[in-house]
Amino acid sequence: MDAGGAPAAAGGFHLVAGRGADGPYALDVSPEKAGWGYSSLRILELPPGGHHTFATGDSEWIVLPLSGGCTVRADAAADGAGDGGVPAGGTFELAGRESVFSGVTDFAYVPRDAQVRIDSRAGGRFALTGARCERRLPARYGAASDVPVELRGTGSCSRQVNNFGAAAPAGGDSRQGFACDRLIAVEVLTPGGNWSSYPPHKHDECRPGEESELEEIYYFEIAAAHGTEGLGYQRVTPSGRGRGTDVLAEVRTGDAVLIPDGWHGPSIAAPGHDMYYLNVMAGPGEKREWLICDHPDHGWIRATWPQQPVDPRLPLYEAPAGDPR
Repeated sequence: MDAGGAPAAAGGFHLVAGRGADGPYALDVSPEKAGWGYSSLRILELPPGGHHTFATGDSEWIVLPLSGGCTVRADAAADGAGDGGVPAGGTFELAGRESVFSGVTDFAYVPRDAQVRIDSRAGGRFALTGARCERRLPARYGAASDVPVELRGTGSCSRQVNNFGAAAPAGGDSRQGFACDRLIAVEVLTPGGNWSSYPPHKHDECRPGEESELEEIYYFEIAAAHGTEGLGYQRVTPSGRGRGTDVLAEVRTGDAVLIPDGWHGPSIAAPGHDMYYLNVMAGPGEKREWLICDHPDHGWIRATWPQQPVDPRLPLYEAPAGDPR
């Protein structure tokens, strides 16, 4: 099922691996292609010794290694400074990781109105998570050791969240978030057989203090087992008031699902196959915040979590104790 006025340029809400490829990118989702205003995601594959350059344009970006490491160089725009006179350029060595299932990675933030070059000596795959924005913040390095690793849910709803590009929680410690203008990005790891993005929730309208309006991209990688490729399922249901996104997708490594609106969840990992997904979000709100509303028919599940243990398979890994460079 893939209905509800899918963006024609993007080929629908479920982008099967390869369908969203464009030029050097294995996946290229832009606001223009998605038919919305802010969120972007590119998956870049580089051979050993390969490099890639791009202009950030009107968007801020985080370069996130999925496998392998790289050097990221950002050259500041003509005025040579970010907000407050802070230099907006820099060169960052990313150690990266073997795979999304092997560990937390370091990353690099690059601002709008800059030129970026990515070089990889050994080759690798890199996610470029982006959001249209107004402010130009300083380019900077994000250490793997600084990424908050969170466990959400219990029992069969247990999952791990790597909050590398999360917004600070309302009223919480600002150090729990990473400073961006609009971009919000996190990684979620779900052990085989579990459900995550559950209970179904939405963030498709602005209700101050209760819900924020955010477009979202899910990018999936599924662990193989016993020589067999993994699979999972993603559900999105209409939230009403003219919002009709309706998706039931069988997802595999390299697939993406676009969520302009609607109740999204569950994300279901097949038994024996751990699921990874990268969430990229941005929206028009004055505040950069992630406020969600649970589906009224399923929100009760949260009340059962205190009576169950967290899945003992979690965390799959933790952030390293210090900067490995």
